[in-house]
Amino acid sequence: MKKIIWLFFFLPFIVSAQKPVIKIKSGAISGIEKNGLNVFKGIPFAAPPVGGLRWKAPQPVTPWKGIKECTAFGPSPFQASPVPFMCWSAEYLIPKEPINEDCLYLNVWAPKKTAQKKAVLVYIYGGGFRSGGAGCDIYDGAAVANKDVVFVSINYRVGVFGFLAHPELSKEAPYHSSGNYGLLDMVAALQWVHDNISAFGGDPSRVTIAGQSAGAFAVNFLCASPLTKGLIHGAIAESGGSILPSSIRPNIQLKQAEQQGVEFAKTLGASSIQALRNKSSQEILAANGGLSAPFEDGYFLPKSIFSIYDKNEQNDVPLLLGWNEDDKIMGKPATAKDYVESIKKQFGKNADAVLVLYPGNTDEEAAKSQGDLSRDQTFGVQGFAWANIQSTNGKSPVYVYNFNRKLPASSPETNFGAFHTGEVVYAYDNLFTVKRPWEKADHDLAKSMSTYWTNFVKTGTPNNSSLVKWPTYNKTSMQIIQLDKKIETVKLPTEKKLELLSSLY
Repeated sequence: MKKIIWLFFFLPFIVSAQKPVIKIKSGAISGIEKNGLNVFKGIPFAAPPVGGLRWKAPQPVTPWKGIKECTAFGPSPFQASPVPFMCWSAEYLIPKEPINEDCLYLNVWAPKKTAQKKAVLVYIYGGGFRSGGAGCDIYDGAAVANKDVVFVSINYRVGVFGFLAHPELSKEAPYHSSGNYGLLDMVAALQWVHDNISAFGGDPSRVTIAGQSAGAFAVNFLCASPLTKGLIHGAIAESGGSILPSSIRPNIQLKQAEQQGVEFAKTLGASSIQALRNKSSQEILAANGGLSAPFEDGYFLPKSIFSIYDKNEQNDVPLLLGWNEDDKIMGKPATAKDYVESIKKQFGKNADAVLVLYPGNTDEEAAKSQGDLSRDQTFGVQGFAWANIQSTNGKSPVYVYNFNRKLPASSPETNFGAFHTGEVVYAYDNLFTVKRPWEKADHDLAKSMSTYWTNFVKTGTPNNSSLVKWPTYNKTSMQIIQLDKKIETVKLPTEKKLELLSSLY
């Protein structure tokens, strides 16, 4: 009986030992201790952007009393329910629930605190700025934290909820602009990291931002924005960049964006922003139109990213970027005849030069060229242009990779090669989150890649004595590292293709 009483008396202390408590600026939070890490999920970094705060820059969190439990992911930003498609199985998608406009939460995986502050990695998800969330399995931060880095994943508003511009919104904003709320969410999260990460053992003077696809485009925007001065000290961009206009980043400015917002309101029969704010989340989501991507708003981005980099006005920080061999966003390939006609229509007088490098003499050849062109136009040329302009105008080092490992397929239907997003589970050592027949070569590559990535976060260079040396990139040598079963240094294989495409902008 005495033993039972003794256990009952000490049980609260046993439970509390498993729930680390940290005091941040807005109040105390509790998390969980798991495998030697302190893990906090669903920490609010801004007020819920709902009601009157829909389509406003993120506002401060209301402080709380007591201890807020932060042990589960916050809701994903409002978007359509996730459905696997093409190469993206369920592991690459947000959980089905919860999905809510109240979404501005972040998550922290932290090693046990020591006297020396640790470098910080802030991860930004992809999804074309229309979908995504930090709660995806593949963004688990434990493996990175186990390499002595504090890992933070953040949510931001997507789709029309994150990017709608409108004259009324610009008028009510103290900075006289509107749209790009998703990007402002990222700035608010970075400010939160700057203000609070020391409490988790992180060093606010060593914060690297990283992202894939739309997340990589966002990293480029954040590096260019004057709003992030002093908040970022390194950048990792996987399959994305915003130096040149693209389908992901429309080349429009505030007045055009505002007009799209006016037309969007008309489709919903809303004569004012207040009427639009009174519409339900589902009504907004179901409506057509409205800007759903970043643009030059005159505030977050005062001018084009190219102009900012051309004048060396960006955050000049170490940069690691690259893209995948099969970074293809396309449907069924066209026949050779239709492909050639489409090239002539798209490129006009430059079509012959394009067809020399992306030939289409047979259906098989045309199919390969369409895939290569999809990769190079959407992702390759952006990374190429970014690496060239940063290494030429900036002072910080640039490191470029090509990820060529064709992920082992579970079935013929899952054979997508080195597909878009495929590298993420290698870079963050999370192979366990995806059901594939992984080989020893995959585990070895994941170990090496995640070590490159965390080295870069800690020191600004991916190298150490145990890895194949990754050379700095410059416009003359174009030396990159090729990540496959074998890791090796090569000259950029697609140099001629990317030089041609970049010359056409």
